[in-house]
Amino acid sequence: MKKLFGPTTLRLWLYLYPFTAAAVAINLFLLFLMLQTLGVAALAPLHALIAAIPLGIPATCMTAAWVTRLIDEAEGRKPS
Repeated sequence: MKKLFGPTTLRLWLYLYPFTAAAVAINLFLLFLMLQTLGVAALAPLHALIAAIPLGIPATCMTAAWVTRLIDEAEGRKPS
């Protein structure tokens, strides 16, 4: 089994976090715009950004694992 938080994985995680947190914020904002048709109040963009800070952590972990598997596949290593 691979180390979950080695130096390379941690660096990749730090590079990916701003992008995945921003993607989570955009998705939250758009979700609440669609939920307006059901009577749910809209979520302000600032509130979506604040909510994306903790929600971006698991998204970043999944994205880093996915990118690591892609790098392993591209370099011809067996995925673990």
